[in-house]
Amino acid sequence: MKKILIVLGMMTCLAGMTACSGAQAGQADSPIIDEATAASLGEMVVENIAQIVADGMQDQYTGNEVITSAVTGWESALPEIGTYLGVTDHEVSARGDETTIDVTVDGSDHDAIVSILVDSEGYVTSVTTSVIKGFGELMKNAALNTLLGMGTVFIVLILIAWIISLFKYIPALSEKLSGKKKQDAVPAAPFSAPAPAAVPAVQEEETDDEELVAVIAAAIAAYESENGSQAAPGDFVVRSIRRRGGRWQRA
Repeated sequence: MKKILIVLGMMTCLAGMTACSGAQAGQADSPIIDEATAASLGEMVVENIAQIVADGMQDQYTGNEVITSAVTGWESALPEIGTYLGVTDHEVSARGDETTIDVTVDGSDHDAIVSILVDSEGYVTSVTTSVIKGFGELMKNAALNTLLGMGTVFIVLILIAWIISLFKYIPALSEKLSGKKKQDAVPAAPFSAPAPAAVPAVQEEETDDEELVAVIAAAIAAYESENGSQAAPGDFVVRSIRRRGGRWQRA
């Protein structure tokens, strides 16, 4: 652990010294670190990050954002890199006051590029790790991502179509629920005896006519008997009865 801390301190001092030399040079868009110094600094950074992860000392650097970010990126890429075998190459480029050192890392499964960003004062401000993959792997990943995206879209569309197909049951269910609520809201009527059926007016009129016919026939028979004629009520046939208004009806 002390060895790692000493190395990190040396790396910081080295970056500071290169910043001073770069400031004296004063060249625009030129690296503030020369090739030999960049190679040493890049290899030192990668070796320290790999050692920190290998020894499981990530928690000791939680206060340093640069080291924490560098360790997190290395841990994420390590399953694809496999076993770290060493540094094989480096490339230095400058943009404005910043210098980027791209270190090529050799791994048992995949190679990787560790990009180290150095500011104008010569301090390391960012370290990122990206795995180098072949064209076949990239196309395979792209195909898998496309298939996953299209499959998700089709599944969502099928789910939406199924939900829409259930809309036809909503009216029947709504009517059923509303009918049940109405039945619960209306109280049951008390038991009452059925009302007597009304006698049709035609039958009542026919009954009155028969009684009237019998009365008329009896009156005629009585009248004839008084005049000396022997006649029975059944000997007379009443063809029709015509009612006429008069003073008796108005009384």
